[in-house]
Amino acid sequence: MTVEIREIPLVEPEAGPYGITPGPDGALWLTLAQTGGIARLSPDGAVRTYPLDAAGGRPLIITAGPDGALWFTRSGDDQIGRISVDGEQRGFALPAGTGPCGIAAGPDGALWYAGMTSDTIGRLGTDGSLSEFPLPVTGGFASMITAGADQALWFTLNQANAIGRIDLDGGVKLYPLPTGQAGPVGIALGDDGVIWFVEIAAGQLGRISPDGEIVEIPLPDRAARPHAIVADPDGGAWFTEWGANRIGRIDPTGRIEGHALPTPNAEPHGITRTPTGIWAALEIGAVAHLTP
Repeated sequence: MTVEIREIPLVEPEAGPYGITPGPDGALWLTLAQTGGIARLSPDGAVRTYPLDAAGGRPLIITAGPDGALWFTRSGDDQIGRISVDGEQRGFALPAGTGPCGIAAGPDGALWYAGMTSDTIGRLGTDGSLSEFPLPVTGGFASMITAGADQALWFTLNQANAIGRIDLDGGVKLYPLPTGQAGPVGIALGDDGVIWFVEIAAGQLGRISPDGEIVEIPLPDRAARPHAIVADPDGGAWFTEWGANRIGRIDPTGRIEGHALPTPNAEPHGITRTPTGIWAALEIGAVAHLTP
């Protein structure tokens, strides 16, 4: 596949763009993990940044909420942040030591997040109501989370080497990965109802069906350190190869190809898709736009 790649500067390199998601306003919204802020890239190319209300928030993952706002994790100060499309912010405090990372809108109209350092999955209502569900592991490092097609949330346990599923009542089931110390991170719902994930330490992709069947797919470059993944409407997926400075794609037949970024050491992290193509957050202070 021929792919056009364009890099769009957003902010100073030390800001560290990390998570990325489309907003309900047609713009792209990103977290600035290093300087502590949120960036908005409008369809006309205009960029606006919104600093957090306090230093040290370290925002990681951002998602569109059910209320027309953007919600994001603040891993540095144990909060979930909310920003309206007009830039108004609010923070919701979590228990100390939560270390939230991934966040996703659930099928119940709430936000669900992964507690990296608390071995919990949490549920935050748009009204601020909070519930926490303990995981049956210690030091599992719950990382990313996505809504499934089965009225449940699916998440990666980076240090426990497993994929987890939590239903809306808090029932948890873990699925160990076949490859030891694979280090799963990014996770996303496929258009066919199967969950995609990446194994950053093993250099592999994975798929898990709603009944827990796991298939692992080795990458041609096992040192590529895949980080985040998003489904492709054609049945494949796109993913960032953080260690190889590429954006990868797997097509429905299982064929894998890599697309090198124009700037060396761009450090691609989060990835998303819109009707105009694939977008990735680059730690150098930019986004990459891939047009197949």
